[in-house]
Amino acid sequence: MTIEWDELPDIVKTFMTAIDSRDDAGALAALTDDAVVTDEGHDHHGRAAIEAWMAEAVSGSPFTYTAEFTGATATDTGVEVRQHLEGDFPGGVVDLHYRFRMDGALIGRAVIEP
Repeated sequence: MTIEWDELPDIVKTFMTAIDSRDDAGALAALTDDAVVTDEGHDHHGRAAIEAWMAEAVSGSPFTYTAEFTGATATDTGVEVRQHLEGDFPGGVVDLHYRFRMDGALIGRAVIEP
């Protein structure tokens, strides 16, 4: 089922907003202690590994970008969110697909891929 930004779980909006504003602590707070985040085909298991990934790939990135929500779908286990990015990173434009699996009130799994 297609859903709008306002219909996303608050914790997903918190995570997405924190990532886009390079707020590592805010993004981490949206995840379970044993969460798994997959980015660029690599799994980051648990808070320490996810925090290290964020310090390098998110807040530590030298690139700037703008992000636009382009759609979302509710699934049996969570939500899938689509986002369009434009910036000074290689290629300059990318459409990302986020898949979130909820674990109670927090995110237990996030997969980020083109």
